[in-house]
Amino acid sequence: MFKINIGDKIFYAEKGDILSDVLIKNKIAVDHPCGGRGICQKCKVTVNGKQQLSCKYKIDSDISVTLPEAGNILSETGAIQTGKITENICYVLDIGTTTLALAAVSSDEQKTVRFETSVNPQRAYGADIMSRIEYCRENSPEPLNSVLIDEINRMIKKFSLPTVDKMFVAGNTTMLHLFFNVDCSSMGIAPYTPVFLESKTADAHSMGLDGIKTVISLPSVSSFVGADIVAGMNYIGLPGEGKYNLLIDLGTNAEIVLFSQKISLAAAAAAGPCFEGANISCGMSATDGAIYAFKFGKNGEKKISTVSGKPAKGICGTGLIDIISELLKAGIIDQTGYMEDEFFDLENGITLSQEDIRKFQLAKSAIYSAILSLIKTQVVSFDEISQMYISGGFSAKINIENAVRCGLLPKELSTKTIALNNSSLLGSIKFANEANDLSVYIKNSKYIDLSSNAFFTDLFVRNMMFTDN
Repeated sequence: MFKINIGDKIFYAEKGDILSDVLIKNKIAVDHPCGGRGICQKCKVTVNGKQQLSCKYKIDSDISVTLPEAGNILSETGAIQTGKITENICYVLDIGTTTLALAAVSSDEQKTVRFETSVNPQRAYGADIMSRIEYCRENSPEPLNSVLIDEINRMIKKFSLPTVDKMFVAGNTTMLHLFFNVDCSSMGIAPYTPVFLESKTADAHSMGLDGIKTVISLPSVSSFVGADIVAGMNYIGLPGEGKYNLLIDLGTNAEIVLFSQKISLAAAAAAGPCFEGANISCGMSATDGAIYAFKFGKNGEKKISTVSGKPAKGICGTGLIDIISELLKAGIIDQTGYMEDEFFDLENGITLSQEDIRKFQLAKSAIYSAILSLIKTQVVSFDEISQMYISGGFSAKINIENAVRCGLLPKELSTKTIALNNSSLLGSIKFANEANDLSVYIKNSKYIDLSSNAFFTDLFVRNMMFTDN
């Protein structure tokens, strides 16, 4: 038995134990975006003064471990209205694959009185949904559920409010399964069948949640289109007769829905966690020090903006979009995605690599092609689309012009585009306040499997290039 010293705490491990397993067992969150395969290089910790990959470090002696400094995740309240604490308070929670967002809402004023965001601690088990489903299949949902409940309780405690009657919860279908400690492994293999899609009501105490009596989840559409998308449609509302709205949720996974008063078509684009920075060499979430905006000055100087104005530590989603767009504009990247130098240096040793550009091309093509596939499947013209809404953890900072230039969004809808920082949370708050009928967004919904869609494959190949979109 060996001692593991982390700060002022001591943990114990057997000879040959993997350090990341010890960290996870003791609920110490260190990102493992690749699910412990040793390929993302994001789980580095300092062991006895030397940097090591925690997922590959085998313990064979007493060690002292220093964890990377945790940053505060970018918090944008956006359209959330803030009010005063009243007698009737409820909680509203959005469980994102990367980010948790919790609001305390006054039912009397129908306004938010407290707001908190945090990184989803399940990232220790993998950055994307499939990694967590795989972990659930090989082990159980309990560890994923446990770290999530602990973090939610920590967020609730920060509010310092009396016990509330209800918490309303939205998230993608996998996140809701793990929230309720339900085995989600059936969604990892064909035919991708969820255990439940309907709204669930549960006793909060029995779930291990503090300061709440009852938990109510919003309903989902399918395994790949969850309650977060239903909540987003609820916030946006139905368009006018004969018109369509388009909602694109750019999170760790990209969900897209085209909907009217009569029908909704939804798809999930296999973009990978590119826009959360997980599979980008210097990528990171939108926490302190993340580059979220970039441009060249008049004399070619690099102008960088970081979260909280802290020294640059990496690149988050909006920063990645800006950097690639500016490099295209400057001719440093050509239309094929080729860059003459293997790396583009930003600052503080942060670079964008040729491989990063290729991963971005895959992700942006998947999303742009999915948008066009839904439009073509429904035989809708751009003129028939009233608005295009971009949501996700970083969307409040997205530069629409740059997103169009690098081929992420269609230019025909650029003037109709509205960025929402978190449509899932906003729509859930609306539901908590109004108890409006969500069935209008579900009853005529149809999930489009892009792998068998008549348009997607051809579009995906064509849209890999950086062309004049």
